[in-house]
Amino acid sequence: MPSILFTISMLSACGAPQAADEPAAPTQAAAGPYSLATPAAESAALETVGPATAEESDEAMALTVTSTGFDAGGVIPPKYSCDGEDISPPLAWSDPPPGTQSFALIFDDPDAPGGTWVHWVLFNIPAAARSLSEGISPDPTLADGSVHGTSSFNSLGYGGPCPPGGTHRYFFKLYALDAILDLEGGATKADLEAAMETHVLAQAELRGTYSR
Repeated sequence: MPSILFTISMLSACGAPQAADEPAAPTQAAAGPYSLATPAAESAALETVGPATAEESDEAMALTVTSTGFDAGGVIPPKYSCDGEDISPPLAWSDPPPGTQSFALIFDDPDAPGGTWVHWVLFNIPAAARSLSEGISPDPTLADGSVHGTSSFNSLGYGGPCPPGGTHRYFFKLYALDAILDLEGGATKADLEAAMETHVLAQAELRGTYSR
C-alpha cells in the first residue's frame, strides 16, 4: 500500500503527460511598410509601421549605414564639426532592397534649441552607390548626379555639428527610394520628405553625439 500511495503522489506532482503530437500554438510575425523616420525614433536603425510581408521586412532590416569616422552612437570627432575642418564624414551602406532607384540622405540635430536643425540634405544619389567619401563637395550637383538641398544654415552641402552648448544627438538618415526624384536643387528637408513620401523602400540611420 505505501508504494501505491507514493506512485499516486509522484503523478500528482509531475502533472499529466502531454500528447506528443499536440500542435504548437501558432505565432504571428509583425512587419510593416516603410515610413519616414522622426526624431522620436532616433534610437531605431530602421522603422516600419503597418502591414507588410515578411520578405519586405527582411529586405528593409538588411539596410544599414556606417562610418569609419566614428562608431554608431559614439562621439563625432571635431574634424567633422564647426570646431574643426567642418567636412562630411565617410559613410557606407549595405545593399538596398530590389527596385531601389536612388538614395536620399538627411543629417540633422533634433536637440537644437529652436527645433530640429538640418545640417545636410542630399538626394538622387545613384542606386549603384554604396558609400560617400569624406569631404563631399558642396556643389549643387555632384559628378555622379547627386543633388544638394538647402540646410538650416541656408546653404548647400554639409554643415557639421555646432551646438550652442551641451551634448546633442546627430542623425545621418539614409533612404532607399523606388524613384529618381523630380526635385529641384536647393530643396529643403521638408521638400525632400514630401517628394519621397510614397517612394521609401527602406531606411536606416547612424547616430552620433557632439558636445561643446
